[in-house]
Amino acid sequence: MDWQKTHTGNTFSIIGIICGAIAFLLLPVLFGPAGLILGGIGLSKKESLGIVALIVSGVGMIAGFIIGAVVYNSMI
Repeated sequence: MDWQKTHTGNTFSIIGIICGAIAFLLLPVLFGPAGLILGGIGLSKKESLGIVALIVSGVGMIAGFIIGAVVYNSMI
């Protein structure tokens, strides 16, 4: 079972990507940082999608804030 020691899953990274996608549309204050944290954990565990999770979460959070500000300003 030597392969199990070197194989790492992408669990944290995939959840981080999902959080980043949700942050784009809903609650970037909550899901953006959660995605960044999970992406960082995935990167520290050497998951292959760790950097992707960080990028998607960061972009999703920033875009979510921008979209929220635009929608809020258009309602005033």
